Amino acid sequence: MLFKNITVLNDNFEIEKGRFVLVKDGRIASIEDASPEDYSGEVYDGKGKLLMPGFYNAHAHSPMTLMRGYGENMALQDWLNKRIFPFEDKLSSPSVYWGTLLAMAESIRFGIVSSSDMYYFIDDMVRAVADSGAKANISRAISNFDNNDVWNLPSVQEMQRTYEAYHNTEDERIKMDMSIHAEYTSNETGVRAVADYAREKQANMHVHVSETRLEHEECKARHGGMTPVQYFNSLGAFDTRTTAAHCVWVEGEDFDILKEKGVTVASNPVSNLKLASGVCNVPELLRREIRVAIGTDSVASNNSLNFFEEMKMFAIASKMYYQDPTAVTPVETLRAATVNGALSQGRGDCGRISEGCRADLIVVDIDQPNMQPVHNMANNLVYSASGSDIVLTMVDGRVLYRDGEYMTIDIEKTMFEVQKETDAILHAL
Repeated sequence: MLFKNITVLNDNFEIEKGRFVLVKDGRIASIEDASPEDYSGEVYDGKGKLLMPGFYNAHAHSPMTLMRGYGENMALQDWLNKRIFPFEDKLSSPSVYWGTLLAMAESIRFGIVSSSDMYYFIDDMVRAVADSGAKANISRAISNFDNNDVWNLPSVQEMQRTYEAYHNTEDERIKMDMSIHAEYTSNETGVRAVADYAREKQANMHVHVSETRLEHEECKARHGGMTPVQYFNSLGAFDTRTTAAHCVWVEGEDFDILKEKGVTVASNPVSNLKLASGVCNVPELLRREIRVAIGTDSVASNNSLNFFEEMKMFAIASKMYYQDPTAVTPVETLRAATVNGALSQGRGDCGRISEGCRADLIVVDIDQPNMQPVHNMANNLVYSASGSDIVLTMVDGRVLYRDGEYMTIDIEKTMFEVQKETDAILHAL
Protein backbone atom coordinates (compact mmCIF):
# COMPACT_ATOMS: atom_id res chain seq x y z
CA MET A 1 0.00 0.00 0.00
CA LEU A 2 1.14 3.55 -0.73
CA PHE A 3 0.00 6.30 1.63
CA LYS A 4 -0.21 9.28 -0.69
CA ASN A 5 0.20 12.91 0.32
CA ILE A 6 -0.27 12.12 4.01
CA THR A 7 0.86 13.94 7.15
CA VAL A 8 3.37 11.85 9.12
CA LEU A 9 4.33 11.87 12.79
CA ASN A 10 8.07 11.20 12.53
CA ASP A 11 10.57 9.65 14.95
CA ASN A 12 10.97 12.98 16.76
CA PHE A 13 7.19 13.27 17.08
CA GLU A 14 7.23 16.17 14.68
CA ILE A 15 4.94 16.70 11.70
CA GLU A 16 5.97 16.13 8.09
CA LYS A 17 3.32 17.05 5.55
CA GLY A 18 2.74 15.75 2.06
CA ARG A 19 4.69 12.50 2.43
CA PHE A 20 4.46 9.31 0.38
CA VAL A 21 4.94 6.24 2.57
CA LEU A 22 5.30 2.90 0.81
CA VAL A 23 4.56 -0.32 2.69
CA LYS A 24 5.91 -3.49 1.13
CA ASP A 25 6.33 -7.03 2.49
CA GLY A 26 5.12 -5.97 5.91
CA ARG A 27 7.62 -3.16 6.36
CA ILE A 28 8.00 0.53 5.63
CA ALA A 29 9.89 0.48 2.35
CA SER A 30 10.27 4.20 1.71
CA ILE A 31 9.25 7.65 2.93
CA GLU A 32 9.49 10.22 0.16
CA ASP A 33 8.24 13.60 -1.01
CA ALA A 34 6.85 12.09 -4.20
CA SER A 35 5.31 8.85 -5.37
CA PRO A 36 7.77 6.03 -6.15
CA GLU A 37 8.27 5.46 -9.83
CA ASP A 38 6.37 2.60 -11.48
CA TYR A 39 4.24 1.89 -8.36
CA SER A 40 1.03 0.12 -9.37
CA GLY A 41 -0.47 -1.14 -6.11
CA GLU A 42 -3.17 0.19 -3.79
CA VAL A 43 -3.03 3.91 -3.05
CA TYR A 44 -4.47 5.45 0.14
CA ASP A 45 -5.36 9.13 -0.21
CA GLY A 46 -3.88 10.86 2.84
CA LYS A 47 -5.65 14.20 2.50
CA GLY A 48 -6.82 15.31 5.95
CA LYS A 49 -5.17 12.26 7.55
CA LEU A 50 -2.24 11.64 9.89
CA LEU A 51 -0.08 8.53 9.74
CA MET A 52 1.54 7.54 13.03
CA PRO A 53 2.90 4.45 14.78
CA GLY A 54 0.32 2.16 16.31
CA PHE A 55 0.03 1.86 20.09
CA TYR A 56 1.72 -0.84 22.18
CA ASN A 57 -0.33 -1.75 25.23
CA ALA A 58 2.32 -2.60 27.84
CA HIS A 59 0.02 -4.28 30.38
CA ALA A 60 -3.27 -6.07 29.74
CA HIS A 61 -5.46 -9.00 30.74
CA SER A 62 -7.44 -9.41 27.52
CA PRO A 63 -9.84 -12.27 28.42
CA MET A 64 -11.28 -10.09 31.18
CA THR A 65 -13.51 -8.37 28.64
CA LEU A 66 -16.15 -10.79 29.97
CA MET A 67 -15.99 -8.93 33.30
CA ARG A 68 -16.40 -5.40 31.93
CA GLY A 69 -18.61 -3.52 34.40
CA TYR A 70 -19.05 -6.59 36.62
CA GLY A 71 -17.35 -5.26 39.75
CA GLU A 72 -17.66 -1.54 40.33
CA ASN A 73 -17.07 0.93 43.17
CA MET A 74 -14.97 -1.52 45.14
CA ALA A 75 -11.49 -1.46 46.66
CA LEU A 76 -8.96 -3.61 44.83
CA GLN A 77 -8.82 -6.54 47.26
CA ASP A 78 -12.63 -6.68 47.63
CA TRP A 79 -12.98 -6.35 43.86
CA LEU A 80 -10.61 -9.28 43.33
CA ASN A 81 -11.86 -11.60 46.07
CA LYS A 82 -15.60 -10.95 45.87
CA ARG A 83 -16.13 -10.47 42.14
CA ILE A 84 -13.19 -11.25 39.88
CA PHE A 85 -11.70 -14.44 41.33
CA PRO A 86 -15.08 -16.24 41.64
CA PHE A 87 -15.93 -15.31 38.05
CA GLU A 88 -12.51 -16.40 36.80
CA ASP A 89 -12.94 -19.80 38.47
CA LYS A 90 -15.68 -20.49 35.92
CA LEU A 91 -13.71 -19.53 32.80
CA SER A 92 -13.24 -22.11 30.04
CA SER A 93 -11.34 -22.38 26.77
CA PRO A 94 -14.22 -20.97 24.69
CA SER A 95 -14.82 -18.06 27.06
CA VAL A 96 -11.14 -17.10 27.03
CA TYR A 97 -10.91 -17.40 23.24
CA TRP A 98 -13.95 -15.18 22.61
CA GLY A 99 -13.04 -12.76 25.38
CA THR A 100 -9.57 -12.34 23.92
CA LEU A 101 -10.92 -11.94 20.40
CA LEU A 102 -13.28 -9.20 21.60
CA ALA A 103 -10.32 -7.46 23.26
CA MET A 104 -8.38 -7.69 20.00
CA ALA A 105 -11.30 -6.14 18.10
CA GLU A 106 -11.52 -3.27 20.57
CA SER A 107 -7.74 -2.86 20.54
CA ILE A 108 -7.56 -2.75 16.76
CA ARG A 109 -10.43 -0.26 16.66
CA PHE A 110 -8.50 2.04 19.00
CA GLY A 111 -5.13 1.70 17.32
CA ILE A 112 -3.47 -0.86 19.61
CA VAL A 113 -1.33 -3.09 17.43
CA SER A 114 0.29 -5.18 20.18
CA SER A 115 -0.49 -6.05 23.81
CA SER A 116 1.57 -7.42 26.69
CA ASP A 117 -0.88 -9.90 28.13
CA MET A 118 -0.76 -11.76 31.43
CA TYR A 119 -3.34 -14.49 32.06
CA TYR A 120 -3.98 -18.22 31.56
CA PHE A 121 -5.66 -20.57 29.04
CA ILE A 122 -2.70 -19.54 26.92
CA ASP A 123 -3.48 -21.75 23.91
CA ASP A 124 -6.84 -20.02 23.48
CA MET A 125 -5.33 -16.56 23.84
CA VAL A 126 -2.69 -17.34 21.23
CA ARG A 127 -5.33 -18.65 18.84
CA ALA A 128 -7.45 -15.51 19.24
CA VAL A 129 -4.54 -13.13 18.70
CA ALA A 130 -3.33 -15.13 15.70
CA ASP A 131 -6.83 -15.11 14.19
CA SER A 132 -7.13 -11.34 14.69
CA GLY A 133 -3.86 -10.50 12.96
CA ALA A 134 -2.68 -8.41 15.90
CA LYS A 135 0.50 -8.87 17.94
CA ALA A 136 0.91 -9.89 21.55
CA ASN A 137 3.45 -10.78 24.18
CA ILE A 138 1.56 -13.41 26.16
CA SER A 139 2.60 -14.75 29.55
CA ARG A 140 1.16 -17.39 31.83
CA ALA A 141 0.86 -15.65 35.22
CA ILE A 142 2.51 -17.85 37.87
CA SER A 143 1.31 -17.94 41.47
CA ASN A 144 2.56 -20.34 44.12
CA PHE A 145 2.23 -20.49 47.88
CA ASP A 146 4.23 -23.52 49.06
CA ASN A 147 7.76 -24.84 48.72
CA ASN A 148 6.97 -28.02 46.81
CA ASP A 149 8.64 -28.59 43.46
CA VAL A 150 7.61 -25.62 41.33
CA TRP A 151 8.01 -27.62 38.11
CA ASN A 152 5.12 -29.87 39.15
CA LEU A 153 2.69 -26.94 39.12
CA PRO A 154 0.26 -27.11 36.16
CA SER A 155 0.74 -23.36 35.64
CA VAL A 156 4.52 -23.70 35.34
CA GLN A 157 4.15 -26.66 33.00
CA GLU A 158 1.77 -24.58 30.87
CA MET A 159 4.34 -21.77 30.88
CA GLN A 160 7.07 -24.10 29.61
CA ARG A 161 4.91 -25.87 27.04
CA THR A 162 3.44 -22.74 25.53
CA TYR A 163 6.80 -20.98 25.38
CA GLU A 164 8.25 -23.83 23.36
CA ALA A 165 5.14 -24.08 21.18
CA TYR A 166 4.41 -20.45 20.39
CA HIS A 167 7.37 -18.13 20.99
CA ASN A 168 8.09 -16.05 17.87
CA THR A 169 5.40 -17.80 15.85
CA GLU A 170 3.11 -16.09 13.30
CA ASP A 171 6.16 -14.30 11.82
CA GLU A 172 7.06 -13.15 15.35
CA ARG A 173 3.70 -11.53 15.94
CA ILE A 174 3.30 -13.87 18.92
CA LYS A 175 5.96 -13.71 21.61
CA MET A 176 5.81 -15.66 24.84
CA ASP A 177 6.97 -13.96 28.02
CA MET A 178 7.42 -15.23 31.57
CA SER A 179 5.30 -13.86 34.37
CA ILE A 180 5.30 -13.87 38.15
CA HIS A 181 1.89 -12.55 39.08
CA ALA A 182 3.02 -10.53 42.11
CA GLU A 183 4.98 -10.70 45.34
CA TYR A 184 1.85 -11.35 47.40
CA THR A 185 0.81 -14.33 45.23
CA SER A 186 4.18 -16.08 45.17
CA ASN A 187 7.11 -17.14 47.31
CA GLU A 188 10.87 -17.09 46.90
CA THR A 189 11.01 -20.62 45.50
CA GLY A 190 8.61 -19.80 42.70
CA VAL A 191 10.15 -16.43 41.88
CA ARG A 192 13.66 -17.89 41.64
CA ALA A 193 12.49 -20.77 39.44
CA VAL A 194 10.62 -18.56 36.95
CA ALA A 195 13.42 -15.99 36.95
CA ASP A 196 16.02 -18.68 36.24
CA TYR A 197 13.93 -20.10 33.42
CA ALA A 198 13.41 -16.64 31.88
CA ARG A 199 17.13 -15.96 32.03
CA GLU A 200 17.91 -19.35 30.49
CA LYS A 201 15.53 -18.70 27.60
CA GLN A 202 16.43 -15.01 27.37
CA ALA A 203 12.72 -14.35 27.60
CA ASN A 204 10.93 -11.23 28.80
CA MET A 205 9.54 -10.99 32.32
CA HIS A 206 6.19 -9.41 33.21
CA VAL A 207 5.16 -8.76 36.82
CA HIS A 208 2.80 -6.66 38.95
CA VAL A 209 4.74 -4.33 41.26
CA SER A 210 3.56 -2.00 44.05
CA GLU A 211 0.08 -1.44 42.65
CA THR A 212 -1.39 -0.47 46.02
CA ARG A 213 0.02 0.95 49.23
CA LEU A 214 -1.22 -2.15 51.10
CA GLU A 215 0.64 -4.50 48.74
CA HIS A 216 3.78 -2.39 49.03
CA GLU A 217 3.78 -2.09 52.82
CA GLU A 218 2.83 -5.72 53.49
CA CYS A 219 5.75 -6.82 51.32
CA LYS A 220 8.09 -4.73 53.44
CA ALA A 221 6.64 -6.27 56.59
CA ARG A 222 7.09 -9.80 55.23
CA HIS A 223 10.61 -9.36 53.90
CA GLY A 224 12.57 -7.34 56.42
CA GLY A 225 11.80 -3.95 54.92
CA MET A 226 12.34 -4.94 51.28
CA THR A 227 9.95 -3.34 48.82
CA PRO A 228 8.52 -5.44 45.97
CA VAL A 229 11.17 -3.99 43.61
CA GLN A 230 13.95 -4.90 46.04
CA TYR A 231 12.44 -8.33 46.69
CA PHE A 232 12.13 -9.26 43.01
CA ASN A 233 15.59 -7.90 42.26
CA SER A 234 17.14 -9.98 45.05
CA LEU A 235 15.71 -13.12 43.45
CA GLY A 236 16.89 -12.40 39.92
CA ALA A 237 13.52 -11.47 38.44
CA PHE A 238 14.98 -8.35 36.78
CA ASP A 239 17.96 -10.13 35.22
CA THR A 240 16.20 -10.23 31.86
CA ARG A 241 14.11 -7.65 29.96
CA THR A 242 11.31 -6.88 32.41
CA THR A 243 8.06 -4.96 32.37
CA ALA A 244 6.90 -3.95 35.85
CA ALA A 245 3.23 -3.02 35.80
CA HIS A 246 1.85 -0.19 37.95
CA CYS A 247 4.79 0.83 40.24
CA VAL A 248 2.48 3.32 41.93
CA TRP A 249 4.19 3.14 45.33
CA VAL A 250 7.86 2.65 44.42
CA GLU A 251 10.24 4.59 46.63
CA GLY A 252 13.88 5.39 47.37
CA GLU A 253 16.27 2.69 46.17
CA ASP A 254 13.54 1.26 43.91
CA PHE A 255 14.25 3.94 41.30
CA ASP A 256 17.96 3.08 41.24
CA ILE A 257 17.20 -0.63 40.75
CA LEU A 258 14.70 0.00 37.96
CA LYS A 259 17.24 2.21 36.17
CA GLU A 260 20.19 -0.15 36.70
CA LYS A 261 18.26 -3.22 35.51
CA GLY A 262 16.68 -1.47 32.53
CA VAL A 263 13.15 -2.30 33.71
CA THR A 264 10.25 -0.74 31.81
CA VAL A 265 7.49 0.61 34.02
CA ALA A 266 4.03 0.11 32.53
CA SER A 267 1.86 2.87 33.95
CA ASN A 268 -1.90 2.13 34.00
CA PRO A 269 -3.41 5.50 34.88
CA VAL A 270 -7.12 4.89 34.29
CA SER A 271 -7.23 1.58 36.17
CA ASN A 272 -5.14 2.93 39.04
CA LEU A 273 -7.33 5.99 39.41
CA LYS A 274 -10.59 4.04 39.11
CA LEU A 275 -9.54 1.56 41.81
CA ALA A 276 -8.12 4.44 43.90
CA SER A 277 -4.72 2.73 43.94
CA GLY A 278 -2.83 5.97 43.36
CA VAL A 279 -0.85 7.80 40.68
CA CYS A 280 2.44 6.46 39.36
CA ASN A 281 5.31 8.92 39.81
CA VAL A 282 5.97 9.19 36.10
CA PRO A 283 7.81 12.53 36.42
CA GLU A 284 10.43 10.98 38.70
CA LEU A 285 10.75 7.91 36.48
CA LEU A 286 11.35 10.14 33.47
CA ARG A 287 13.80 12.30 35.41
CA ARG A 288 15.78 9.14 36.25
CA GLU A 289 15.64 8.11 32.56
CA ILE A 290 13.70 4.96 33.39
CA ARG A 291 11.72 3.75 30.40
CA VAL A 292 7.98 4.27 30.86
CA ALA A 293 5.27 2.69 28.71
CA ILE A 294 1.48 2.77 28.97
CA GLY A 295 -0.91 -0.07 29.75
CA THR A 296 -4.66 -0.30 29.99
CA ASP A 297 -4.85 -3.13 32.54
CA SER A 298 -8.07 -5.06 31.97
CA VAL A 299 -11.42 -3.66 30.89
CA ALA A 300 -12.77 -5.04 34.16
CA SER A 301 -10.97 -2.17 35.88
CA ASN A 302 -10.62 0.42 33.11
CA ASN A 303 -13.30 -0.11 31.45
CA SER A 304 -12.15 0.36 27.87
CA LEU A 305 -9.13 -0.05 25.60
CA ASN A 306 -9.41 3.49 24.22
CA PHE A 307 -5.71 4.35 24.10
CA PHE A 308 -6.21 8.04 23.36
CA GLU A 309 -8.16 8.22 26.60
CA GLU A 310 -5.34 6.38 28.39
CA MET A 311 -2.73 8.76 26.98
CA LYS A 312 -4.67 11.84 28.07
CA MET A 313 -4.99 10.47 31.60
CA PHE A 314 -1.30 9.51 31.62
CA ALA A 315 -0.39 13.08 30.75
CA ILE A 316 -2.71 14.91 33.13
CA ALA A 317 -2.79 12.66 36.23
CA SER A 318 0.79 13.48 37.18
CA LYS A 319 0.20 17.20 36.56
CA MET A 320 -2.62 17.21 39.08
CA TYR A 321 -1.14 14.82 41.64
CA TYR A 322 2.32 16.40 41.72
CA GLN A 323 0.92 19.91 41.18
CA ASP A 324 3.16 20.59 38.21
CA PRO A 325 1.61 21.41 34.82
CA THR A 326 4.96 20.69 33.14
CA ALA A 327 5.28 17.20 34.67
CA VAL A 328 4.60 15.00 31.61
CA THR A 329 4.67 16.44 28.10
CA PRO A 330 2.67 15.33 25.06
CA VAL A 331 5.85 14.10 23.34
CA GLU A 332 6.81 12.03 26.39
CA THR A 333 3.29 10.62 26.35
CA LEU A 334 3.42 9.69 22.67
CA ARG A 335 6.83 8.09 23.16
CA ALA A 336 5.47 6.00 26.05
CA ALA A 337 2.49 4.89 23.95
CA THR A 338 4.48 3.86 20.90
CA VAL A 339 8.20 3.13 20.74
CA ASN A 340 8.68 2.60 24.49
CA GLY A 341 5.92 0.01 24.51
CA ALA A 342 7.45 -1.71 21.50
CA LEU A 343 10.87 -1.80 23.17
CA SER A 344 9.35 -3.21 26.35
CA GLN A 345 8.07 -6.13 24.26
CA GLY A 346 11.43 -6.73 22.61
CA ARG A 347 10.16 -5.38 19.30
CA GLY A 348 13.08 -3.17 18.30
CA ASP A 349 11.93 -2.85 14.69
CA CYS A 350 8.50 -1.53 15.66
CA GLY A 351 6.90 1.61 17.05
CA ARG A 352 8.46 4.09 14.63
CA ILE A 353 7.81 5.37 11.13
CA SER A 354 11.24 4.67 9.70
CA GLU A 355 12.38 2.82 6.62
CA GLY A 356 12.88 -0.86 7.42
CA CYS A 357 10.58 -0.88 10.45
CA ARG A 358 7.58 -3.15 10.54
CA ALA A 359 4.47 -1.40 9.28
CA ASP A 360 2.46 -1.22 12.50
CA LEU A 361 0.59 1.95 11.60
CA ILE A 362 -2.59 3.83 12.30
CA VAL A 363 -4.33 6.57 10.36
CA VAL A 364 -6.00 9.37 12.32
CA ASP A 365 -8.64 11.59 10.72
CA ILE A 366 -7.40 15.05 11.63
CA ASP A 367 -9.97 16.81 9.47
CA GLN A 368 -12.37 16.84 12.41
CA PRO A 369 -13.66 19.68 14.63
CA ASN A 370 -11.93 18.31 17.73
CA MET A 371 -8.57 18.31 15.91
CA GLN A 372 -8.72 21.90 14.64
CA PRO A 373 -6.99 24.28 14.66
CA VAL A 374 -3.49 22.80 14.84
CA HIS A 375 -1.01 24.86 16.84
CA ASN A 376 0.90 21.71 17.78
CA MET A 377 -0.14 18.26 16.54
CA ALA A 378 1.37 16.41 19.51
CA ASN A 379 -0.79 18.53 21.83
CA ASN A 380 -3.89 17.73 19.80
CA LEU A 381 -3.18 14.00 19.70
CA VAL A 382 -2.78 13.73 23.47
CA TYR A 383 -5.39 16.22 24.68
CA SER A 384 -7.98 16.46 21.88
CA ALA A 385 -8.06 13.24 19.87
CA SER A 386 -10.64 10.51 20.35
CA GLY A 387 -10.42 6.80 19.63
CA SER A 388 -13.15 7.30 17.06
CA ASP A 389 -10.75 9.45 15.01
CA ILE A 390 -8.79 6.32 14.05
CA VAL A 391 -9.90 5.20 10.62
CA LEU A 392 -7.29 2.54 9.77
CA THR A 393 -5.12 0.11 11.73
CA MET A 394 -2.35 -1.87 10.06
CA VAL A 395 -0.14 -4.61 11.54
CA ASP A 396 2.91 -5.83 9.64
CA GLY A 397 1.54 -4.15 6.54
CA ARG A 398 -1.85 -5.88 6.75
CA VAL A 399 -4.95 -3.73 7.21
CA LEU A 400 -6.99 -5.11 10.11
CA TYR A 401 -9.51 -2.29 10.49
CA ARG A 402 -10.67 0.37 8.06
CA ASP A 403 -13.55 2.84 8.20
CA GLY A 404 -15.64 0.80 10.61
CA GLU A 405 -14.95 -2.59 9.05
CA TYR A 406 -12.94 -5.40 10.63
CA MET A 407 -10.98 -7.37 8.06
CA THR A 408 -10.12 -10.40 10.23
CA ILE A 409 -12.83 -10.56 12.90
CA ASP A 410 -16.53 -11.35 12.61
CA ILE A 411 -17.49 -8.72 15.16
CA GLU A 412 -21.18 -9.65 15.40
CA LYS A 413 -20.39 -13.32 16.07
CA THR A 414 -17.68 -12.36 18.56
CA MET A 415 -20.01 -10.15 20.59
CA PHE A 416 -22.72 -12.81 20.50
CA GLU A 417 -20.34 -15.52 21.76
CA VAL A 418 -18.97 -13.27 24.51
CA GLN A 419 -22.46 -12.58 25.80
CA LYS A 420 -23.32 -16.28 25.67
CA GLU A 421 -20.20 -17.26 27.61
CA THR A 422 -20.76 -14.48 30.14
CA ASP A 423 -24.36 -15.48 30.74
CA ALA A 424 -23.33 -19.12 31.27
CA ILE A 425 -20.72 -18.13 33.86
CA LEU A 426 -23.11 -15.85 35.70
CA HIS A 427 -25.70 -18.66 35.78
CA ALA A 428 -23.10 -21.02 37.29
CA LEU A 429 -22.06 -18.66 40.09
